[in-house]
Amino acid sequence: MKKIVLSIAAVMAAAAFAPEASAVPVFARQTGMACSACHFQHFPLLNGFGRAFKSAGFTMMGAQGKVEGEHLDIPANLNFGILTTTGTESVSGATGNLKGGNSAWFVPASGGELSMFYGGRIAEFAGFLSEMGLGKTAGTGAAKLALMFPVGDARVGVVAHTSNGQGVAYSFETLNTGAVNTHKMTALNGNFAAGASSNPNGGHTGVYSASQYLRTNTAATGLSLVASNPNLGFINVGKYDIAGVGTSTAGSLPLTYVRVAGLMEAGGFDMGAGIQSFSGASQLLGEVKATVIDFQAQGEVSGLGLGVYASYGTAPAIIGSLNALNANNAVTRSTFNIGAELGVIPGIATVQLAFRNANSGAVDAVGAKLTDNAIQVGATYELAQNIELSLTHSAQSGTAWSTLAAPVGKTVTSLMMEALF
Repeated sequence: MKKIVLSIAAVMAAAAFAPEASAVPVFARQTGMACSACHFQHFPLLNGFGRAFKSAGFTMMGAQGKVEGEHLDIPANLNFGILTTTGTESVSGATGNLKGGNSAWFVPASGGELSMFYGGRIAEFAGFLSEMGLGKTAGTGAAKLALMFPVGDARVGVVAHTSNGQGVAYSFETLNTGAVNTHKMTALNGNFAAGASSNPNGGHTGVYSASQYLRTNTAATGLSLVASNPNLGFINVGKYDIAGVGTSTAGSLPLTYVRVAGLMEAGGFDMGAGIQSFSGASQLLGEVKATVIDFQAQGEVSGLGLGVYASYGTAPAIIGSLNALNANNAVTRSTFNIGAELGVIPGIATVQLAFRNANSGAVDAVGAKLTDNAIQVGATYELAQNIELSLTHSAQSGTAWSTLAAPVGKTVTSLMMEALF
């Protein structure tokens, strides 16, 4: 841990003298605006303008030319963007998931991410976004088509979506509480485990986000009805199934997702609060039931950016069946999560702190609930608006861990660089 901290400190010191670079990801090209126009402190956290862009279904244009005609209004160029990740991770406990034993390096397309994003405006009321992996897991990973019609200051419409691991909230979400994995404070999920069975607590993101701890970021395919006002909030009512990209098993869309979130300004802070509800019986994985309540506040204290994100979630045990969001299914799985991020160098560096107080949904031999708590510290540093360094350390505790003979991932330390262009 000490060596990793010293290494990132050296990189940050050198980066202070690096030449300035401009951010040019997929939507920056369409709008002609820097990444900071849409993001709070650093990507992928959204600010108010970012919410407005997303609420409009990715249709907002800037300096980019358009091809226009009768019932036609599209960008002159199809917009693309690339995301890469490079880093290293150290994990406690013995595991075969890491190539180097309990630590591993990952680089673009070899352990790290190498993805292409493409999409943008289709019409003044329609937009599209898709992600395609370019490495070992090549192929489409997620896609959505948003038809969002203007109604006064709001937008109302339908979003068709599919993803292999973002969950139904990928359809439409603008809060940064981890309600959807694409808008989160913690940069890296934590690669020490591949799936829900081996990574039941959601990795790093599961420390600060109740939704991610409950593993609502399943594969999902469905349709959502959305009404959104970027200044007041949004409603998302969807039908879906736990089915990934390219499958034909989402025929009846048996699951229901309801998301309601409100927005307000108070004391100079941009605040939001909402509720997520997941219900129904999947054709693939049995019943799905969970509820999450979340809150965020973003603003400044003494000229420094501050974001606070809190959430509480439950996934009940279902007698005679299995709740896909409570793998242990002995008692209700519940969690309270809170995280905070302070911009210690405005627009460049932040420090993070997060806690989780939860029970795993399992019980011990005498029927006592097994607790699953965690603390997390982290930092981010922007080499440029589109190049981010992050250091995250999470430590788990509680009876869910103390009863294991050889717990894997009780502590996880990750150092990563994300680059988008």
